[in-house]
Amino acid sequence: MERELSSTQVRKLDEFIEDHLLPDTTFLTEFRADVDFISAFLEKRCFQGAAHPVRVSRVVMGGSYDEHTTLKGRSEANMVVFLNNLTSFEEQLKRRGEFIEEIREHLCQLQQEEQFREKFEVLSSKQPNSRSLSFKLSYPKFQQEVEFDVQPAYDVLYELRNLQHLDSCNYSKIYAQLVHECTTLEKEGEFSICFTDLHQSFLRYRAPKLWNLIRLTKHWYQLCEEKLRKPLPPQYALELLTVYAWECGTQDSSGLHTAQCFRTVLELITKYQHLRVYWTWCYDFKDEEVSVYLHRQLRKDSPVILDPADPTRNVAGSDLQAWELLGGEAATWLKSSFFRNSDMFRVHSWDVPPETQGCTIL
Repeated sequence: MERELSSTQVRKLDEFIEDHLLPDTTFLTEFRADVDFISAFLEKRCFQGAAHPVRVSRVVMGGSYDEHTTLKGRSEANMVVFLNNLTSFEEQLKRRGEFIEEIREHLCQLQQEEQFREKFEVLSSKQPNSRSLSFKLSYPKFQQEVEFDVQPAYDVLYELRNLQHLDSCNYSKIYAQLVHECTTLEKEGEFSICFTDLHQSFLRYRAPKLWNLIRLTKHWYQLCEEKLRKPLPPQYALELLTVYAWECGTQDSSGLHTAQCFRTVLELITKYQHLRVYWTWCYDFKDEEVSVYLHRQLRKDSPVILDPADPTRNVAGSDLQAWELLGGEAATWLKSSFFRNSDMFRVHSWDVPPETQGCTIL
């Protein structure tokens, strides 16, 4: 598949995405129905009759899977089992093992049911005391597999979801609680799944063109994984860089060229030692405690790419060697003939700085 992408003319990148990266619509319909069934199953079965008050409030798809950006072939997904009647992020952390075992028990029951026996498989845990469990759905007729990472989560947004009018004050209290508990417990980034709703909203109302650009970036990343076979930065970091490049680059009057955005993302990857990217979409600098914490986060060594829904999570990670490897691969693509038009002139990238503009970091 690398040869197919690298030999694609840049003017035909949209056609490549359409032909090779978009999943079958019939598959998506069947897949959504299966996810809805599994979600309803867990909501109905988990913790029913338990002496404690914890119950499943809802089950939500999240993480690297999004129906707008999923790829043809093998995909990974997060399934978040939200729990109400918890009082803190710390309680989620302490009782995680108990919650995972409850969910595992019911998923194993589901595996035995006739409707899912041929396509559903609960997977063995790869690590002891894992923070999640896994299962896989297989669709041989579509040549598609989806592996799910299932995680229980404190439904911190449960009450807010029932409010018709949300303001920054509502979120500020939650983010102040998050920052306080994460720093006290020394568990920064541990609770980002609790904000899966906000992760979804961050992408949901974007232009379909951006969704396809994210697909292209994810595909390129997977090609790098197959070639290098060494640890790379988190894929979500590249998805966010694609969003960032799009937001900055679409201000350019030269148009919305797929190759321009893709080239811009690769250039940003090569500048990983200078990346300092964040959004003030869910949280900002107005609350004093959150503001102090944000400034501290943004003073850390690059690369810094803050989760738009969780200021305690640096999506870029801390593995500089992984970024060096990926940066080298990006540089190779940038120097290749891939980004030359039919007239042999290079496609220009957008003028996107590696640091988010608009805030002075003291």
